[in-house]
Amino acid sequence: MATVLEQGNISIHTENIFPIIKKWLYSDHEIFLRELISNGVDAISKLNMVSRSSEFTGEVGEPEISITIDQDAKTLSISDNGIGMTADEVKKYINQVAFSSAEEFVTKYKDNNDQNIIGHFGLGFYSSFMVSDQVEIDTLSYQAGATPVHWTCDGSTTFEISESERSERGTTITLHLMEEEAEYLESPRIKQLIKTYCDFMPVPIKLAGEVANKQKAPWKQSPSDLTDEDYLELYRYLYPFQEEPLLWVHLNTDYPFVVNGILYFPKLRPDVDVSKGQIKLFCNQVFVSDNCEEIIPQFLLPLRGVVDSTDIPLNVSRSFLQNDRTVKRIADYIAKKVGDRLKELYRTDKAKYIECWQDLGTFVKFGSLNNDKFKQQIADFLIFRTTAELASAQPKVEVQAGEDDAWQSADGENAAAVDAKGNSYTTLKEYLERNQEKHENRAFYATDEVSQATYIDLHKRQGLEVLYLDSFIDTHFVPFLEREYSDVKFSRVDSDLDSTLIDDSASGDIVDPTTNKTKAERVKELFEQALAKPKVTIRTDALKSDDVQAAPPAIVLLPEEMRRMQEMMAMMQQQTAQFPEEHTLLVNTAHPLIQNLLDMSQGVILQADGSESPSAAMANMICQHVYDLALMAQKGFDADGMKSFVERSNSLLTGLTKA
Repeated sequence: MATVLEQGNISIHTENIFPIIKKWLYSDHEIFLRELISNGVDAISKLNMVSRSSEFTGEVGEPEISITIDQDAKTLSISDNGIGMTADEVKKYINQVAFSSAEEFVTKYKDNNDQNIIGHFGLGFYSSFMVSDQVEIDTLSYQAGATPVHWTCDGSTTFEISESERSERGTTITLHLMEEEAEYLESPRIKQLIKTYCDFMPVPIKLAGEVANKQKAPWKQSPSDLTDEDYLELYRYLYPFQEEPLLWVHLNTDYPFVVNGILYFPKLRPDVDVSKGQIKLFCNQVFVSDNCEEIIPQFLLPLRGVVDSTDIPLNVSRSFLQNDRTVKRIADYIAKKVGDRLKELYRTDKAKYIECWQDLGTFVKFGSLNNDKFKQQIADFLIFRTTAELASAQPKVEVQAGEDDAWQSADGENAAAVDAKGNSYTTLKEYLERNQEKHENRAFYATDEVSQATYIDLHKRQGLEVLYLDSFIDTHFVPFLEREYSDVKFSRVDSDLDSTLIDDSASGDIVDPTTNKTKAERVKELFEQALAKPKVTIRTDALKSDDVQAAPPAIVLLPEEMRRMQEMMAMMQQQTAQFPEEHTLLVNTAHPLIQNLLDMSQGVILQADGSESPSAAMANMICQHVYDLALMAQKGFDADGMKSFVERSNSLLTGLTKA
């Protein structure tokens, strides 16, 4: 029987600390394995340190952590071949430091309502009591002539230290699991915990003789040692069954704080939740949390990947993290690195930048809205798809940006901003300079290339360039642009028409000598009577066009301010913006259809019984049909609207064929 070296009480003032630990940490009790394995890795690291300093001249051997399950005895053991402990060190680190730290931790947080702790590093050894009713330590120090030590505690404040029969350097922690914790006697459960928390630890972790972790953490390596395939392999491993990422950013700094990591730009979908982070937080290659919402800037939350830092305080509440100065500096560093990566891509591979822009643009715009430093950093690389036809091939030009800069070829920053489909891209500054003579300090934009095709075509035919602001974030981004460029007026193509698009010379002809009404007045009167919609303003203008038949007979215009107000109200109420009842119908008096309609209406004669003549009914129906066609370019019909449109179309066609 082993000699009992000492029996005693652990110095704890908080009454019965173990039930408090179990209750307080109950929802997160699986982290005990992470803590004990981390301690084992630390012990191996310490052995390597004393070996390098010549304090230890023995064989270090191959480092490993070994996990053993004994289902009959209901025990789980975690062994390491690290530095080990002497009896004095067990007293110091287990009886005094560990449990005094436990008391401090519990005292600090047991009455705190903000119990959303992002990590529990520092709980260390005593987290084992969350799942055990007895814990044993068997250890042998690396020191020459050291006596092996056995320590045991049954979850009360009493412990016992005795001599051990251990002959191998290192430490074994044996947990006698509670009945309700029997899940930790199952190999698949332990494998899952190793994969979740310890997969990238630099020491092999063996279960039943097999290595259960990857060990290599790519983010800890130098970028020069990694290939594109290495980065992609990590992404596929962390996020299986996802599309390949667009590009990535490698974080690597050790001053004034330590941060390593790899962040990936994923392809984004319109339904992405930009408030939910997917970046995994590690501390020294140990998994801590599935997101870093308090550690990275909000606009980067849709990014994926890993952030690993020993300078992020982990045993604190999330609200504390948000106000921590170091965390804020780390967030600024990450944002700057992301901005630098985008800047580098724009300058060295503009084609790739443009290819990724549909997804990258969301990050850039969201960042510009939420982070002033980032906004300034990427201001010159904010691009928009445009209707301008910029040359897809330019002669190669080489320029030297500065005295110490290398010459850049046209494949980089000077390359034409055209994608594989021939779509052109431009910065707002380039757009304004290019169109200064046509429309100074005015920008035309479209939010839907399909539904606004008629309006876009009208502008293009008159040489007016239109920018596409058609991503789901652009509803918020247009007001931002207006604040940034306060001297520029932004007009959606369907909000109003520039004077360039209107032919003023064709509106004043008198068509009815008896009433002295002009063509424009007569057309307006016709449509007002036919539609009978007081909230629809009828406006008549002749649209300029090289081909009058190609121009629309009528278009619907939505006043900019009113439309935005409606969109804002809908957003605040979390509803879809409805098509505004108050809008303008602009009737194109230059279109042959409108001229024919006018001729038809002039020949209208009332029937003897005072009823409407067939030609009057036809003119009325054509007015409504023209309005419906104009509406169709703006919005889809509901069931009743579509039914009316189909019935009217059939009646109109019947009348025309009969005539």
